[in-house]
Amino acid sequence: MSPTNQRIAGHSFLEGMYDDDYFPDHVVDKGKAILLRLCERIEAERPADLAALYALTNAATEEFNALEADFEAADSELETVARELIGEEFWFVASAYGFPEADAEMLIAAREW
Repeated sequence: MSPTNQRIAGHSFLEGMYDDDYFPDHVVDKGKAILLRLCERIEAERPADLAALYALTNAATEEFNALEADFEAADSELETVARELIGEEFWFVASAYGFPEADAEMLIAAREW
């Protein structure tokens, strides 16, 4: 299932990471897939409030935590630029699904990167 939200469908996730040779595309693809799965879960579960949204984003953040090993294996890492870009994507997703008031730090509170 692909997300049906038009803002999501027309968005290029993690473009800044794809544009930077430091981040290998095959690993960034996995990050993009995490974000798309998050969108699918939001559409399927329709969180009623921020607490429910944060539960979904924290699960996706845990997936990014696990992805750190893939970045390291490719001589890369989730460093400052990546953190900012990923965080912005989580906020974009929250906003696209009607939660523009979401706290950017709470969206990725489970992060280890």
